[in-house]
Amino acid sequence: MSELLEKILNRENMNKAYKRVKANKGTSGIDEITIEDAYVYIKENWESIRAEITERKYKPQPVKRVEIPKPNGGTRNAGIPTVMDRIIQQAMVQVLSPICETFFSDYSYGFRPNRSCEQAIMKLLEYINDGYEWIVDIDLEKFFDNVPQDKLMSYVHIIINDGDTESLIRKYLKAGIMINGKYEKSEKGTPQGGNLSPLLSNIILNELDKELESRGLHFTRYADDCVIAVKSRASANRVMHTITKWIEHKLGLKVNATKTHITRPNKLKYLGFGFYYDKQSINF
Repeated sequence: MSELLEKILNRENMNKAYKRVKANKGTSGIDEITIEDAYVYIKENWESIRAEITERKYKPQPVKRVEIPKPNGGTRNAGIPTVMDRIIQQAMVQVLSPICETFFSDYSYGFRPNRSCEQAIMKLLEYINDGYEWIVDIDLEKFFDNVPQDKLMSYVHIIINDGDTESLIRKYLKAGIMINGKYEKSEKGTPQGGNLSPLLSNIILNELDKELESRGLHFTRYADDCVIAVKSRASANRVMHTITKWIEHKLGLKVNATKTHITRPNKLKYLGFGFYYDKQSINF
């Protein structure tokens, strides 16, 4: 067993993961086992579960598909893993997150320690006040459902470079989905609802951050919500087209052409915030 997997399966780390999952009070997965039942089950079976994981024989259960209403109408798909799988995923996140943090951009704010959407808003306000008044609002179509798994795993490998841990992550991606009692394969995507998904989403979208930084662009990203601020309509047009092409070609993600648009600050809705912008205001 690799040193990294050893750290993940360490009793102290697993206990911490159990407490975190319990505190989140999530619903049970397809096996209907509650967090309280899981405690007894893990206590009695931990050695055999651990052996299965280390020998690469562990099989995560499929996630339970649920539809969550969106604030602006419509629904989004979420996948609820079993409590056991949530605990293992959480244990992975606790060890992998500090490793990934050293690779991540200063301009991404979602699902990261000591970062918030308010910080993303403040950064965007800085850009606007500095004269970057044309906003390119990028919309990734059903991002979590469409992540290409092979591409994602190639970026995971660059950061983690650990066969045992990568094998377990891939198993979670391939665990499948139960929709109304029917099993469906999960050939693409990373289910929203899994503890690993936020970290995995940041790993693939960190590539976008690096590209935007290398082009010297002013941007903020919170999960899959990314806005780029530029100084003219011509720049905004150019950036929107070249970045859309780059995302689709390089990351294999689909950019929603109808929702991706160029806007001005007072018409922008970002992370639930609106912006009031007065060109006549005087800066003291």
